[in-house]
Amino acid sequence: MSRQKISTGLAPSPAGPYSQAIAANGFLYTAGQTPHHPATGEPVGSTIEEQTAQTMKNLAAVLGGHGLDFSHVVKATVHLHHPGRDFDGFNAIYAEFIEAPYPARTTVGSFLGDFLVEIDVVAAIP
Repeated sequence: MSRQKISTGLAPSPAGPYSQAIAANGFLYTAGQTPHHPATGEPVGSTIEEQTAQTMKNLAAVLGGHGLDFSHVVKATVHLHHPGRDFDGFNAIYAEFIEAPYPARTTVGSFLGDFLVEIDVVAAIP
C-alpha cells in the first residue's frame, strides 16, 4: 500500500506527529480539523456557527490540497464540545457546505479544550 501525505498552508499545521491528510487506496483521510486560523493558530469565533464555518473552510483547504471538494466526502466524524447545546447550530452551518447525497456521519460529544468543534472526513478519490 502506498500512502501520500497531503499538506497545505491554507489549513492549520499539525500540532503533533500527524499529517493534515493521507491519500491511500483510493481514499483521502483527513486529520481532525478545528476552527483555528491557518496563519495565527488562534480559534476563529466564539459561537458554534462561527467555529463550524472556519472548521469547514479548513477541511475544504485540506481536500483542495488533493484536488477534491466536499462532493467527494463519503464519511464525516464530528466532535462537539457541547452536543446538546450546539447540535442545531452546527448542523445549520454544516448543511451550507455539504450537498445531497449527504455523506455518512457520526456526531459525538468530546472535550475539546478551547474550541467547540472538530471534524475529520474520508473522501473518495475519483
